Amino acid sequence: MAFVIDSSAPADEFAGQRTSTASPVLAGTRRGSDSDLPVGARRSGGVATGHIVLALVALFSVFPVYWLFATAFRRPEDQLSQSPIPWPFSVQNFIDVFAQLPLVGMIANTLTMALVLTVFQLVTSVLAAYAFARFDFIGKNVAQFLFVGSWLVPFQITMIPNYLLVSQMGLLNTIAGVVVPNLVSAFGVLMLMQHMRAFPGELLDAAKIDGRGSWRSLWQVVVPNMRPALAALAIMLFISAWNDYLWPSLILRQSDALIQVGIRSFLTAEGNNWGAVMAAAGVACLPVFLIYIVLQKHVVAAFVRSGLK
Repeated sequence: MAFVIDSSAPADEFAGQRTSTASPVLAGTRRGSDSDLPVGARRSGGVATGHIVLALVALFSVFPVYWLFATAFRRPEDQLSQSPIPWPFSVQNFIDVFAQLPLVGMIANTLTMALVLTVFQLVTSVLAAYAFARFDFIGKNVAQFLFVGSWLVPFQITMIPNYLLVSQMGLLNTIAGVVVPNLVSAFGVLMLMQHMRAFPGELLDAAKIDGRGSWRSLWQVVVPNMRPALAALAIMLFISAWNDYLWPSLILRQSDALIQVGIRSFLTAEGNNWGAVMAAAGVACLPVFLIYIVLQKHVVAAFVRSGLK
């Protein structure tokens, strides 16, 4: 059978047929490309919205700190002013704080207390987390349950038993009485336990083949590779110890022992010197700010590795 193409048919007709045949595909392609644009627009809009929300949250979080320093830099007679800008600018509150309190010695005592607690809690957390993550022993599940339970129990419940224990040990009104009941951190154990479980077992097997025991493997293999996580935990433990007020105020009767206890000396029955309180609190915040700025990258790296958001 032969097919004959009628040459008399107009070229425009064939062109129209070709166009009509291909038009659905091309139209679909065009529609698809057009449909991609709103998605990108929506993504850009979502990112912009997320940045706006984060900026508002950051502003909301930073404002109390700004108000603290704004009140600290007001004149004593303007300490209750509602103006967002401290004007006239004054450092009289800081002068009064340094004149009435041995602030340098108090910061030194607080720094020593926080460092001792951080070191002890970090070491005990590493040892306990390594044992829970890498060894099987009788009562392991019960011990883990007790650690979690001790973390969930409010401090106010254990405060009286701890106070009686410190009193029987003769450590009342001493910094040692503040430190001893807090040498172990259940939060630190639970946090490092997750990192220990995610640690590559091949490295530990290689260390075992090289003749390293469990103790040497922990300090020579595991700990060096967990420095970001340890730095993050150390910062959290240090800040928690530095900011603790209730327990030191219960144990210590001296108002010039720790900075947290010393600040309350400006809150008296005759009146509250809020300018001096804010100035002392501002000075107490500076060491924490400096430590966080120096070790900030370790905190971010630890959260990224652990999958926390």
